[in-house]
Parts: sequence; C-alpha cells; structure tokens
Amino acid sequence: MKIDHIEVIPLDMSLSEVFKGGTYQVASRPTIITRVYLANGIMGETYGGDEFHTQKEIVDVMRNHLGPLLVGQDVRDFQRLWEAMFNINLDLGNRGLHQLDMHPRGILLQAISGLDNAMWDARGKLYNTPVYKLLGGVRDKVPVISIGGYYPKDGGDPLEAIAEEVAMVRDAGCMGIKMKVGRASLELDLERVRAARRAGGADFVITVDANQGWDPLDAVKFCVAMDRAQLDVRWMEEPVKWYDQTDGLKLVASKTSIPINVGQGEISGRACRDLIEKGGINILNLDCTLCGGITEWQRVAGMAKFMNVEMAHHEEPQVAIHLIAANPHGLFVEIFANRKRDPLLWELPDGFPEIQGGYMTVPQTPGLGIKLRPDVIERYRCDK
Repeated sequence: MKIDHIEVIPLDMSLSEVFKGGTYQVASRPTIITRVYLANGIMGETYGGDEFHTQKEIVDVMRNHLGPLLVGQDVRDFQRLWEAMFNINLDLGNRGLHQLDMHPRGILLQAISGLDNAMWDARGKLYNTPVYKLLGGVRDKVPVISIGGYYPKDGGDPLEAIAEEVAMVRDAGCMGIKMKVGRASLELDLERVRAARRAGGADFVITVDANQGWDPLDAVKFCVAMDRAQLDVRWMEEPVKWYDQTDGLKLVASKTSIPINVGQGEISGRACRDLIEKGGINILNLDCTLCGGITEWQRVAGMAKFMNVEMAHHEEPQVAIHLIAANPHGLFVEIFANRKRDPLLWELPDGFPEIQGGYMTVPQTPGLGIKLRPDVIERYRCDK
C-alpha cells in the first residue's frame, strides 16, 4: 500500500489549426501524465490538464516538492495525503496580494490534481474496482456532449458552419453540443444558436458558453433573447467577465430561466461555495485536473447536492466519466467530436472512449480503466 516513487511526464502536441472561442484561442494540446508506483508493484496512471504557460513549474512542484511528501505513505489515506499536499509550505513567488497570488496557487492545485487523480487510479487497482464504483457507482454509462461551435475562419459563413458542425456531432454519437459565443455581436451569436437548434432538432441538447465574455447587462440581454426565442438551451455557461463572478452572475440568474453554469476555472471548493451562495448559480462545471483532483471534486459534489446544484465537468473525459457516473446529480461528459481540437483523446488512451447513441460507457477495469500508449507518450513528451 506504500507509495514507492512517482513519475511525471509533460506532453505537448501542436494542433493543425487554431480554434477561437469567445475570449481565447487554442493552438496546442499540452497535458501531464502522472504515475504513482506502489511498493507492491501497482502503478496508478492518468493524464490531465492543458496548461501550457506554467507546465514546467507544475511538473517541478510535482517532482521536487509534492512527490517526496508522498513517498512512503499509505495510498489509501486519501484525505490525509490531500491535506498534506494542500498545506505544504511552498513559496512559488507569492506576493501577499490576493489576485496576484492566484497564479502560484493555481500551479500548486494543478500539481495536487495530477497526483491525486493518479492515486485514485492506484486505489482502484489495489481494490480491483473501477473508480466510479469506489465513489458511488450510480450508472455505468453517461450522456456525452461535444464542445464546439468555434468561430469559423475569416470569410466562412457562421450559420452554415454551426449547422454543419451539429451534423458532425450527431454522427460522432454525441447527444448535443456546447457551442461558443461571446466573440461576435449579440445578434449574430443569437442567430448562431438558432441555426444550431434548426440543425439539431428538438431532441438535440444545446448548451452555450461565453467564456466570461460579457458584462452582466449584455449577458442578461442574450439570455432573455434566447428565452423569448424558445431555443431550449440547457445551460448558459460563464456569461460574465472575470471581475463580476458573484453579483454579476446573480443578476443574470435572476433574469432568465436558463440554468447558469460556471466554475471550470475555479481552483478550490471554497470558491465553488461562494459561487453557489453569492452567485445564485445552478450548475458547477468544476475540473478535477485544476481544483485539486478527484478528492476535492467529490467534496464539492457533496456540497452541491445539498444545495440543489448540478455537477458537470470541464473536458478531460478520461477522468470525468467516473465522476459523472458516480453522482446522481452529474450531467454530461464533454469531448471534442472534432478530433483536430483534442487529438490526444483519440491517440493517447488505448480503446477509449466508447460512444454510442449519445452515451459514453464507463470503463469497467480497475482504477480509471484506461491504458496509455507508450509510443504516443514518447512522441509528444517535451522534457527530453
């Protein structure tokens, strides 16, 4: 049961095209593979995270600070080990200024996340049980939607582009789409949602993500317009800018019947608590590769259940599928049906994901149930 050593491998894959959302663009797919080796020969392994600005710093914290803290410890003691990592006395350039210090805090929490998730894989293998069973075992398949609706290249028709993408998402076996808004005018983005609904039909799930693109009043205008158009949007994600994440969200939530979904960039359960209590939100899209791993995600899920808030998960289906399957208030697993956006999902795991009829099947082998291909790891590792 004792942890013998850890291994951390950073990867980075350049994408064949640039994808533009409401407030950002993506040109590569980085990630970090984490392996936790037990003295009895078991290896816990997973990958996650897409941080490219501070990937080297995260790897350094894992290898040189948190790893030594874990060696010799009993992997079963997940609460104790999480608290030890979280409370480590580590100066990553802290300034003593709350907003500026969120940057080093984010480095620490992403480092904790990778190790925590790999230890859960090791525990599942130790107990010969899939992780979702250890966490609750609510269902063995979960509905899946595709992140998409990125803005087309200059000169492309945005309405035709979203209609074509909806057809592609359906063909990929997904139940719906999470489409990007917030970069174009409110009027054009509304027409893009209309086009998605026309193309998808009444049974197609549509969610909308502004990536913190609007001030609260514009977010209200957009949500009210979608309400009036009866577009049956499942949720409005991250509608307001970064500096108005409580009162601004509360205003939007009070003016629309569309559920408000936030939290993909939060790095602590306490921040999620504040979003629920002060922001009046309906769904948390927390990411266990950012917030402190499966351990902290499950704590938040327990809190959210008692506060009538549903749980989603931001990307990373290789881990998210176990969390959504383990919680009765879990919603969808997210993938990129356009394989150019996240080619690692289709190259790195061996035989995952299995998608059919709008659902993804939860792996039934012990741990997270996903084997990673050594040749792909060597091809894209960036610490050689």
